[in-house]
Amino acid sequence: MKMKTWLGVPVILMLLVSAVITTTSCATTSFAQDPLDLVSELDLQRYLGQWYEVARYQHTFEKSLVGATAEYSLRDDGQIQVLNSGFRNTLDGKYASVKAVAWRPDDSIPGALKVKFFGLFTSDYLVFGLDEVDYQWALVGNNSRDFIWFLSRTPEVSVQLLDHMRDIAIEQGYDLSELYLVPQKSR
Repeated sequence: MKMKTWLGVPVILMLLVSAVITTTSCATTSFAQDPLDLVSELDLQRYLGQWYEVARYQHTFEKSLVGATAEYSLRDDGQIQVLNSGFRNTLDGKYASVKAVAWRPDDSIPGALKVKFFGLFTSDYLVFGLDEVDYQWALVGNNSRDFIWFLSRTPEVSVQLLDHMRDIAIEQGYDLSELYLVPQKSR
């Protein structure tokens, strides 16, 4: 016996879409965070050079990378050449690197940069913590708080500095329970 139903495909589809929209709206509302409070000044000339990754969240694109560094240099067109590199699995592992280009899209927001990888993927590079005197450490992330990097000019930092950087990140809304301390060596 075939059952008749008054709910046709369009009605079911509409109900599913409504449920998804409602769920997404609730999730977005309950987890929405304010944008990061960025540094008010960032002298790109002073920011250039080599930075060691002291800590980060683990992501597939650099999960096996240790001894990770970021090297920033000025290009002829005024943009910043980015060279991210490190070693696979161990500090004596295979060297790996990737290049990118960074730029400041709005000079009125000094701490907000964009980075483009492979000429395709653009992401935010938001500086929300910085040693404004000597440019010896920096905190970089994004507004959704799913990326974070603790950067230093040296491969290791003091416990006091690491705690200070953690405090800033927590004040900015980061959950550091999954923070990964990156094994490092001098380069």
